[in-house]
Amino acid sequence: MDLSPKQIVNELNKHIIGQDEAKKAVAIALRNRYRRAQLSPELREEITPKNIIMKGPTGVGKTEIARRLAKLVKAPFIKVEATKYTEVGYVGKDVEGMVRDLVECAVRLVKDEKTAEVSVKATDVAEKKMVGILAELKKSDRGETPREIFENNLLESLRKGTYDNLVIETEIRDEPKNMELIPGGAAINLGSIFGEMLPQKKKRRKISVKEAMKYFIAEESEKLIDDDAVKEEALRRAENDGIIFIDEIDKIAGKGNTSGADVSREGVQRDILPIVEGSTVMTKYGAVKTDYMLFIAAGAFHVSRVEDLIPELQGRFPVSVELSSLTKEDFVNILTNTEHSLTQQYAVLLAVDNIDLKFTPDAIEAIAEISEEINLTSEDIGARRLHTVMEYLLEDVSFNAGGDYPLVTVEINRKYVEEHLSKITKDRDLKKYVL
Repeated sequence: MDLSPKQIVNELNKHIIGQDEAKKAVAIALRNRYRRAQLSPELREEITPKNIIMKGPTGVGKTEIARRLAKLVKAPFIKVEATKYTEVGYVGKDVEGMVRDLVECAVRLVKDEKTAEVSVKATDVAEKKMVGILAELKKSDRGETPREIFENNLLESLRKGTYDNLVIETEIRDEPKNMELIPGGAAINLGSIFGEMLPQKKKRRKISVKEAMKYFIAEESEKLIDDDAVKEEALRRAENDGIIFIDEIDKIAGKGNTSGADVSREGVQRDILPIVEGSTVMTKYGAVKTDYMLFIAAGAFHVSRVEDLIPELQGRFPVSVELSSLTKEDFVNILTNTEHSLTQQYAVLLAVDNIDLKFTPDAIEAIAEISEEINLTSEDIGARRLHTVMEYLLEDVSFNAGGDYPLVTVEINRKYVEEHLSKITKDRDLKKYVL
């Protein structure tokens, strides 16, 4: 998608408030990918992405910026925590796992796209199969009706959903179950590893027509999709469009930590270095080069600084942006000017139970004031503070809703906010004096 940096920022503004510097940096990085793709292969080989490091407290939008960016261009994206990796030689996850996870994400992405492409054809075949089953079940209803007309009537009813809840017995492919190869380790699906080497087992099951149709469509889609083409495209996408977001990078920074649990901190940085610099990682789909992947690292950097990372790693993240704490104005904008804002989410949730929830402008302002003050007087958790405040605020409404009540309008104003949040505001006032 050839969006200009300004268009990318405009798209990000729909979901993330503020943090213009960070949005600008990622928009430029994304546009540079498009620019690189237009060059000759010789020049393309020379140009590598300019990785970004984001500094800022939790909940201000670091992950969300990267996630929305990837969604915007349908790029393979994964978020990993730097703290879950250990230096080679220690028990734990090795850093190459992040590249393998990215490739898995790319395969899923490409497979979903290919499935959408063949969905019409797959649905057509699945419907014919289901009509055959229904014709056999309903043959007593056919009477003198010609077979073709009878089957057309069944197909029409099937499409209308008439038979959705009808239970039928049919053969369904038996998927291999996840197995723990190492006690306490992650469960692994042997089918995803060995694929066609394992025999395709089928078992008879009693399921609804609606569920059976899902199985049939998935089965027919798989037959129409070229697995080799999917793998090839997934590897290409992972190499050229992949975005790896490494969170909590500040937790593996720090000088002089050479004992106890921190023994492998610097070792993890040294292991991450070749991945970020550009290396080849073997995956079950083939070899993947990391040279042109975009790496975005992020951390709060409360205790350590970016300068505490090893110099070689710092050099691989040439773009550094700082994200600021959220202000009262930011909170007001988050609650009113973002797509699917928190106030809208609660309104549609409670509308299910016949509650017409309305927020007055002074209520939004009061929620924003309280959220900002709690972040200042206790731990700064950014926009996540709004979830806490809103849950406290709407606890009574949510609890009392439900049942066969007529439509009730509940207006949330400043007075309501102050009354219902008095408990957490009193605690906040006390925190000012706690040393």
